[in-house]
Amino acid sequence: MVLARLQAGLARWQDRTPPHARIGTGFLAPPPPPKALAASEVPRVAWMLATRWRHAAALAAVPQGRGGAVMILPGLFDADGSSIVLRRFLTGIGYRAEGWGLGRNLGIKSVGIDAERLIARVEALYALAGPVTLVGVSLGGIMARLVAHRRPELVARVVTVSSPYAGSGRATNVWRAFEWATGERVDDPAVIARSEAIAAPLPVPCTAIWSPRDGFVNGFICHDPSARAVEVNSGHLGVHIHPEVLIAVAAALADDAVVQDR
Repeated sequence: MVLARLQAGLARWQDRTPPHARIGTGFLAPPPPPKALAASEVPRVAWMLATRWRHAAALAAVPQGRGGAVMILPGLFDADGSSIVLRRFLTGIGYRAEGWGLGRNLGIKSVGIDAERLIARVEALYALAGPVTLVGVSLGGIMARLVAHRRPELVARVVTVSSPYAGSGRATNVWRAFEWATGERVDDPAVIARSEAIAAPLPVPCTAIWSPRDGFVNGFICHDPSARAVEVNSGHLGVHIHPEVLIAVAAALADDAVVQDR
């Protein structure tokens, strides 16, 4: 009964969510995910962990890497510890996977007003290993796009994972947490202008991994027509260790059509 109600609510919410289309020169402004979907995040993480074994064969069959450098950018409040599973997975299939080395992700407090501290980290890895693939989770994906716009010569490609870069911050259930952590306001004209610049088509290849069942951010603002969009069945919590996401990231890095474009 509870599952049926949740599915019915999700269907009604998706009916109210507009297709990808710019509203004037601004962002999409769909509603945030239903509160019931947000409340289901923790149980869904538990279920994902309990059933992870089902994906063992698919995880073992992902394309092997060629030694390229990959930097994982964590989500809001997270640090490099959150990406251990993803980094070990990518290292195991042949990539040089690194954390970002900037502590917890508190937005501009961590990376600098112009992302200068993050750009310096990417420059250092570039000097050692050549163009860097940036894999950003949630807020980390927004930062990855910012670096790619500012310094495209450093970036091989961008992969965003549940990153709400293509619409209003109010299309999420976490915008208040973002404001508290970063000291910024989602309705500040300067923040909106920067966000619109970040959402512009990238000068490097981009894959946007997203889920219509994300309980924290509206999945429809996690991809746009200029990116290769890959849909997964995941919530927001634990998305960076979800087997479908690991498989999608490996495919994106190999530029291989192992996962279906949506």
